[in-house]
Amino acid sequence: MRVRLVVTFVLVALVSAVTATALAYRDARTAVLQRTQNTAVNDVRERVASVAAGFDLPPDQRALARFAAKVSEGLGARIVVARHQDLSAVSGAYADTEGRITTELRAAVRSGDGARFQRVQWRGDPYLVVGTPVTYADGDRRTSGLEVFVITDLRAERDDTAALLDSVRTGTVPVVVLAALLALLAAGTVLRPVRKLGRATRELAAGDLGSRVAVRGHDELAGLARTFNETADALQASDAELRAQEAKARRFVADVSHELRTPLAAMTMVATVLEEDADQLPPDAAHAARTVGAETARLSRLVEDLMEISRFDAGAARLNAAPTDLADTVRASLALRGWTDRVAVELREDVRAVVDRRRIDVIVANLVGNALRHGAPPVTVTLAAPGGDRVTLEVADHGPGLPPEARERVFDRFYKADAARTRRTIEDGGRGGGPGAGEVLGQGELFGQGSGLGMAIALENARLHGGTIEVGQGPEGGAVFTLRLPLRHVGEGDE
Repeated sequence: MRVRLVVTFVLVALVSAVTATALAYRDARTAVLQRTQNTAVNDVRERVASVAAGFDLPPDQRALARFAAKVSEGLGARIVVARHQDLSAVSGAYADTEGRITTELRAAVRSGDGARFQRVQWRGDPYLVVGTPVTYADGDRRTSGLEVFVITDLRAERDDTAALLDSVRTGTVPVVVLAALLALLAAGTVLRPVRKLGRATRELAAGDLGSRVAVRGHDELAGLARTFNETADALQASDAELRAQEAKARRFVADVSHELRTPLAAMTMVATVLEEDADQLPPDAAHAARTVGAETARLSRLVEDLMEISRFDAGAARLNAAPTDLADTVRASLALRGWTDRVAVELREDVRAVVDRRRIDVIVANLVGNALRHGAPPVTVTLAAPGGDRVTLEVADHGPGLPPEARERVFDRFYKADAARTRRTIEDGGRGGGPGAGEVLGQGELFGQGSGLGMAIALENARLHGGTIEVGQGPEGGAVFTLRLPLRHVGEGDE
């Protein structure tokens, strides 16, 4: 904007200076020429009238030459040409005058309508030619046949006007420089509050809701600054209110989850006793006991997952990181859940990273559980280190895969792409989860009866390690989840 403002000022000043120069030159040139023309015509009239009073007609060549010389004596350095019928005489030593007296001017003078003048260019120089017929002094003012032409050199006037043009043109330079300086001052005055407003806007966009601009004056920029401050105040108030509500919601979830743990522990013990004796109960009672046990386990996992999510939201989650063999961690996670025979593994053995082993186990349990629950065999887990500083863990299945809208929301909390299939697993009594499936933190909804938070917890654990989880489509169908982690990420101690 500064450049555009300066350029605009300079262009306006330049156009104004050029226009003023052109007008001044035109007016000055016109005034000089007009004065010269009027003076020349008056002088010629008076001198010709004075000399012609004692001149006898018709003249011979010598008399005509004397007449031209007398007329020239009273007109200074001007050239006088006297013509009478076929005779012609020139004052002084000026022989070449035909090129400066045009046919049009001769015709106008011959008509006898008084003195006439014409500006001509001859050999690149300007001249003023005044012609007048000599008339008799009687009442009818008849022409005598004697014509007088006076040639005046205009080079001095041309030089004067050219000098004036040079002076005005030279004065244009300081005008343009002054305009540029004024433009810079104006740009600084106008753009300084704009820059401050832009800086405050960037700070506000970066999260500094306390950013404000000083309001000075009562112009449009001051009004804009006041509007910005009012908007920032409203945004800060809304943000404070939202943060307070969010903190209350997190505390509420944490408090509810904590309060539910004690009754859930009692319910879990009762459900465990009922499930152990289910084989001795009638079929309906046995089915009810198993259903109660499954739902109690699901509720326990939901409470644990809610508490884990609340720790992530509060920023209280920490890593208990240590150098870990990732291949051993993956194998142990699969063996703990009885999935070793159901999952094909391709694990690079020399991959070690500084990670929290428990949280990596949570991620593996959720990704593999999702593939077993919603995909189709074979399910493959691949551990690789394609780069020098990162490691990838890929879990792929050969099921129907995920539609684009599901891939965009698969890590959302409580999102379920196939609620009917989840319910069917509940009705089957939660079979297929393997031993210990209900005891894994955040294993979640994608295997067995989930809480709806498992994939969200997996992503949060990956981010806590400085990594991420991506979901895509396999070349032969099926979903592909890829965990990407840095090989070395030293975290703080666990909470």
